[in-house]
Amino acid sequence: MSFGEDSPEVDVVVIGGGIVGLAAAYQISLRYPDRQVVVIEKEQVLAQHQSGHNSGVLHSGIYYRPGSLKAINCREGRTAMVAFCQENEIPHDICGKVIVATREDELGRLDDIYRRGLENNVTCEKLDADKLRSLEPYCNGIAAVHVKEAGIVDYRRVCFRLCELIQDLGGEVRTSTRLTGVIKRSDEIVVETTTGTLRTSLLINCAGLQSDRVAALCGHEPEVKIVPFRGEYFELSDSAQHLCRNLIYPVPDPAFPFLGVHFTRMIGGAVECGPNAVLAFAREGYTKWTIDLSDLWDSVGYRGFQRMAARYWRVGLGEMRRSYFRSAFLKSLQRLIPAVQAKDLIPAPAGVRAQALRKDGSLVDDFVIQKEGNFIHVLNAPSPAATSSLNIGNHIASQAADVLAS
Repeated sequence: MSFGEDSPEVDVVVIGGGIVGLAAAYQISLRYPDRQVVVIEKEQVLAQHQSGHNSGVLHSGIYYRPGSLKAINCREGRTAMVAFCQENEIPHDICGKVIVATREDELGRLDDIYRRGLENNVTCEKLDADKLRSLEPYCNGIAAVHVKEAGIVDYRRVCFRLCELIQDLGGEVRTSTRLTGVIKRSDEIVVETTTGTLRTSLLINCAGLQSDRVAALCGHEPEVKIVPFRGEYFELSDSAQHLCRNLIYPVPDPAFPFLGVHFTRMIGGAVECGPNAVLAFAREGYTKWTIDLSDLWDSVGYRGFQRMAARYWRVGLGEMRRSYFRSAFLKSLQRLIPAVQAKDLIPAPAGVRAQALRKDGSLVDDFVIQKEGNFIHVLNAPSPAATSSLNIGNHIASQAADVLAS
């Protein structure tokens, strides 16, 4: 392919080498094989943030509002992800999970989840306490919903395979390449990076924890701000792994669906428990001691965060208490599995969730993907984004049709 002086150097630049950015680049490369796609990632290795710091769950779509982007993309994305793993020999296991009510006041919400699952065409069934114990003998619960379609996978492996396929299709993935500037001209976008300048006709922002900042760099004023929440985890010791066979989840609080500790068997056999969720003091603050004053002020100085904190400070204090006192974390875990003891808990790496907040203090629950001219911005892609990634990538490829199909 040759380029004239006024032609773009490449057809598409994707910012972000996580699973959503890679899936978008892959789907565009499949749909438009004559278009040149370049992914840029600031880290030395792909999938270093949300894509590589998650529980590896293949979600079913049972929780999400019917008709929402989450529900649609999760259902279709799960099917696509399972097929992708089968075709590419990526280890995965459709092991199922249970959503467990431990108190009478949770039964109504459990019924709501079951009905929502049926509306979303999820294969699920109600369980009484005896049937629950036949699946998870050590689990404490008075009722549950069994979600047979849920599973586990290694999303890092998925990311690395996507990278290989993008390159096989003629695309390029550049690591250790940080975005430094974006200039919009009448017929092209100039993308300035630490490894050189690219000219392109389409820029796709899949920057995750930095997505709102990248959008601002592109001249877009997002209606949401990313506030980072650190998810803290433990793993069960080898001698305690038998306490959880597969996936055990609590009934979620509708106001904070990402809260609530759960047990997850990982694809390698370990059992992860958590997360506890607290404000991270840096956009990429994976420990309690990682502090970036600019990032911290960006969060706490935001009116939306202040309103959320004023409304839900008790919830925040509870999460902080579990963060600093293992006994409090253990108590939450014992609601689901009473036999777990402090000696069974081994600290595990934390993750940071890019939570989009509105100015009114409300949490953005659905995916937010906005197209503005020759820019596509993925401004909110929380769980189940990894499960949904191939379908999100297909959605982005469709949005790009007016630029790439001509």
